[in-house]
Order: sequence, then structure tokens, then C-alpha cells
Amino acid sequence: MTLYEKPLTPAGSAKPADGEAGRMFQMITGYWVTQVVRTAAELHIADHLAEGPATAGDIARAESLDPSAAFRFLRACVAVDLASCHDREHFAATPLLETLRTGRPGSLRDLALWGGMTSHWRPWDRLADAVRTGEAQAPAVMGKDLFAYFAEHPDEGEMFTAAMSAMTDGVAEHLAGVIHLTGTETVVDVGGAAGAFVQNLMTRHPSLRGAVLDLPHLAGAAAESAAAAGVRDRFDFVGGDFFDSVPAGDVYLLKYVLHDWDDDSAARVLRTCRASLNPGGRILVAELVVETEDATGLPPLMDLNMLTLSNGGRERSRPEFEAVFREAGLRLVGVTPSASLVSVLEAVPA
Repeated sequence: MTLYEKPLTPAGSAKPADGEAGRMFQMITGYWVTQVVRTAAELHIADHLAEGPATAGDIARAESLDPSAAFRFLRACVAVDLASCHDREHFAATPLLETLRTGRPGSLRDLALWGGMTSHWRPWDRLADAVRTGEAQAPAVMGKDLFAYFAEHPDEGEMFTAAMSAMTDGVAEHLAGVIHLTGTETVVDVGGAAGAFVQNLMTRHPSLRGAVLDLPHLAGAAAESAAAAGVRDRFDFVGGDFFDSVPAGDVYLLKYVLHDWDDDSAARVLRTCRASLNPGGRILVAELVVETEDATGLPPLMDLNMLTLSNGGRERSRPEFEAVFREAGLRLVGVTPSASLVSVLEAVPA
């Protein structure tokens, strides 16, 4: 049987593929779906269909699109369950498309846009080179590492920050449910961007003081986020570099921070935190934990994402985390899974 003897569906379709060849065809064409989703986010398809069904012509006029191409695109959205069409003319949103609505709580629109952007997309084109060399491919395609690129392309940098906030929003409630605080501590979100994570904890604990340590250009976004969360009077933003110093605190949160760095750099970040930690304090690291014996689902794929994008970046197993903590003069005292794929690792001075 050849690939075209039966209709096969690309990755993301609700219909099952045909045998192993069909599964492989889904894998091969998976990038098509990534770009359909990114384009649906960019063209605000979810927003246009939020009030009810619309025609391709309606959306073409709203977004200045070619009408015929808009129809073909919406038909492809039906194929991957982003839309439905019952009369060959009007398209309606599906619950899946609703996850791309602008401003919707838990929206993944920013993450969809980031997933198809140059700074994410092009390094993945060189995955084989990353595997051959063990080196990130962002410098090869952009001339510099990822964060230096963002500094020169602030629009993409802002989109990356928004995408990371979307990722935080997706797990913040789950993580907050397994993080135990007295409510009177000072919690510092190290590398926390606009502070969505610590602000979530602050809304749960009315006497908790929170701070974010991140690059100075994020100060405005952090202030807006704190105001929106209603915690501005208990929140501080500190511009700086977590390799150099962090403000004193009782609890340090590091969410999706260590996976950006090689072991030596990760230990250096942790040593900086240990040096400023108040007596009796602790460090909470929120990351994926890769189980080598059962390496399924997102964690091993995210590990390749880090290999490709970030020099030395990696997802780690529990023994690998323990080794990094020891190097930083810390002792791992517990790993708490959450209802998400992200776990909370707790460390204290050794």
C-alpha cells in the first residue's frame, strides 16, 4: 500500500491515521499543523468566529486577505479541528480554536505565535546539527544566541516573554497547589519575567511579599501584571542579572530557569541564590523532570528544544538535578509532582 491509496490526515487531525504508514505521515507533516495554528493565531481567527459563524469572505475583509486563499485556509482549519463548516460557506469555531482567543484566561495564542516565529522555528531546522555537535543552533541561523537576538529584536523578545507567561498561566494554579508557604515570607521569583507565577502565589496569601528579579526592560510589564493581579502594593521588581546577585528572600522560585543553562551555569545561578537566602530559607525549582526509564511525552521533546535553542540548555532527571544542587552547596529535600507535567524540587543549604 502506498501513502496515497487512502486519505491520510496530517498531525493534529481528529481522525485516526491509517496504520504505521499513516502515523509516520502524520509525523512528517506535523510542521504543517504548527504553521496552520500559528497563522490562525496571527489572523485572529478565534476572535472573528467568537460571535458566531462567518464566511471566508467576512474574515478576508476583516484581515485584508485574498478571499480564495482565506477559504482554503479555513478549510484546512476544519481538517485539524480548529473550525467546522456545515453549509460549505460558513465556518464556526470549535472548542479547540477557543484556546487561541485573545485575552481569554488560559489562552495559548501567544505560545502559538512564538512556536512558529523565526527565533524558534529556524534553529529546529538544524536539529541534526545540534545532535551532531551538542551545540545550540540559534547562533548558526541568527548570528548570536537566543537572548542576544531578543535584545536586538524587541518585538520577538516581547512575544517570547508573552509565550512564557502563557506557559506559566497553564501550570501556575497546579504548582501553587503544591507549594506550601506561611503567608508571611518574602518570595523572590528569580528570572520570573513579568512575575505571573509569584503574583499567583501572592493572591493566595494576602500577607505574602513578592519580588521578581529579571532584566530591566521587563519592569513595565511586571508593574502592569502586578496591578492587574491586585498585588502591586506588596510587589517589587528588581532589574539585574541572576548570575551576579539576587535580592534577599525567604523563598526563591526558579521556574523554567535552570533548563536554559548548562550544569556549571545552573549551579552558578543557584550559588547566587544561596548566598542571599535568608536563614532558614529554601529554593524551589519548578521544572520538568525527565525519567530516562520512561521517557515519554513532552519532557524528552522539550529537552531537544533546549538542545536546539539554548547553549547547554537541557531538561534534567532527578539525579542530574541532585548533582547540580550539590555543586551549588545545596541539598535536594523533596520532589513534588503537580497535576501538570512540571514538578517542584525543594532544596536547602547543605
